[in-house]
Amino acid sequence: MSKVVQLACMNHTSGKHAPEPAIIHTHDFKSVYQPILSPTHQKLVGYEALVRVSRNKHPVSPIDLFEQAANLDQIPELDRYLLNLHLSGFSAGDNPVWLFLNINPHTCTDPEASLERLAQQCERMGTRPEKVVLELVETASDNPGALMEFIHKAKGLGFQIAIDDFGMGDSNFERLWRINPLIVKLDRSLLVNAEHNNRARLLLESLVRMIRESGSLVLLEGIENGAQARIALDTEADLLQGFLFARPGAITKKTVERSESRLASVVTDSREWWIQDSKDQESYLRLLHFEIMDACHRIVRNQPFNETCRILLEMDGVKRCFLLDSNGIQQGNLAHAGQDTTPGGFNPLYRSAGASWGHREYFRNAQERPQHINSSRPYVALPDARRTVTLSTALPTESGQQVFCVDVHPDEVFNGQLYFPATI
Repeated sequence: MSKVVQLACMNHTSGKHAPEPAIIHTHDFKSVYQPILSPTHQKLVGYEALVRVSRNKHPVSPIDLFEQAANLDQIPELDRYLLNLHLSGFSAGDNPVWLFLNINPHTCTDPEASLERLAQQCERMGTRPEKVVLELVETASDNPGALMEFIHKAKGLGFQIAIDDFGMGDSNFERLWRINPLIVKLDRSLLVNAEHNNRARLLLESLVRMIRESGSLVLLEGIENGAQARIALDTEADLLQGFLFARPGAITKKTVERSESRLASVVTDSREWWIQDSKDQESYLRLLHFEIMDACHRIVRNQPFNETCRILLEMDGVKRCFLLDSNGIQQGNLAHAGQDTTPGGFNPLYRSAGASWGHREYFRNAQERPQHINSSRPYVALPDARRTVTLSTALPTESGQQVFCVDVHPDEVFNGQLYFPATI
């Protein structure tokens, strides 16, 4: 959904009297529909209705149109006209698809445009309310109580609810859980940032997971290239939308076939990429396992610790090695890779000989699974304040059982997409 509806919500209270002629009589309008697809079903499952506007055969931006309508106090009239236009132009036959409509809650509380009338209009046009998804900008209403009343009434009439542009502005989970929408559309900026920044990608994956676990489907929109599509598939988003699959246009059999074909191609390419990447990752983990075991053998033979870890520290992503005694007390300082530096050149936590790590997950893992090389969950390590996975294994020495630990920066390996199993 464009930012038009949000802008309309903010500007609706202008209080001016609309001059004649009405804005709907001075512009030409055309409905277009953009496919929404399910990667799981590999088929088209809905359309978002959008508007194309012109005046005297010159294109008009929808944002400019709604700004003008707001200044003329014609938002409700314009919204009613567009809803009717989209419904009358929607013809998906018997195909089980949703129609996504951008809607302004202020308009639907207008006496001349009640939700009941919209439901009746849907029935007249042959589209039951159950097939209509009303897209709302979660932050657009300055009256949360009225917004919730609108949502409850809409659900009671059979309409589905989608929250649009989630993740921008002051979106928050409290309102999301209260609204309990069927679908949450994430703001496209989250996907764009994830394409270029691994931390943003991790946050996007976490956000998708949290929303799905809360009981809503997740739609990622604005997908324009293969890299963004792979990210969307990796997040396990339920629905996809974007120019890569189809641009807004007419609803035709050819549109369905083309968009589904492109989705199938994206899924196939992503699967092949995933298989090759998995093979590369398996090779990396096998080599890492071998070098850790070789280092353990050297430690047991009392070879110098820095020399013991030298080859291991030359591997991509490996930053530090250290030894703990049976109580989790660090034995000596860190052996570290040459490029391993502290942020800003100084960190009082870097020199950690004698530190107690007995409370850490990686120490407990080694104690509980002494015959394995164990992986911790990612965390921020104290020596450099970087996201780290610690691999740990217990080994017998002349001084008693010790725990050998290896710190890896996962963001530096396989573009941050390396999956560490519980044991390697």
